[in-house]
Amino acid sequence: MAAEVKYGPTLSSVGPSGLLSLYAVTPMILIGTGFWSITHGVEVGRARTKAIEAAKADGESEVEERYGLPNLYAQGTSKHARVFNAIQRSHQHIFETFATVAVSALTGAISFPVSTALSTLTYAIGRVAFSNAYANSDGDASKRYSSRLSVCLWYGTMLNVVLGVGSCVYVIAFDRVAKSYLSYDKMMDRARTSFKETSNKYM
Repeated sequence: MAAEVKYGPTLSSVGPSGLLSLYAVTPMILIGTGFWSITHGVEVGRARTKAIEAAKADGESEVEERYGLPNLYAQGTSKHARVFNAIQRSHQHIFETFATVAVSALTGAISFPVSTALSTLTYAIGRVAFSNAYANSDGDASKRYSSRLSVCLWYGTMLNVVLGVGSCVYVIAFDRVAKSYLSYDKMMDRARTSFKETSNKYM
């Protein structure tokens, strides 16, 4: 953590929560990513309606039963089903990693606020790029990495996990070291008190 707060007084300032002020950057990125996922979900709803209309126009059978809610994905392998399912998958995929990323980020930012903010931003950029590429793939899942930024999703995820674990280790180690110093101070205080009492006794 010392390496992250030495670049200026504003970086090392402590907020009212007792955490470094820059800690707030990471949850801000997570909140922004979460809000974006909501808007992306709205696009899924619109895509479902569009797919139902297109399927009916093409004469597909049992359209409402195959495409409509509560079905998560459209049933069948028609063009319209594949296109919609790719869009649905682009949204569903978010929730397979977001919990791990968020917990790791919030933990990592306690000890490494700058690095965690950067890794979370990397994740967010990759997340948006991956989902948008998937949604625009016309049903071809191989195009989900058509954007060069899509891979940032995995870089950011793994970095956050490493920083989260590292922060936990740092906090635990710091606590043990602090307790060791406290025990050492108490021992020295007792020794000094004992020495004074002995000196006063024989002087």
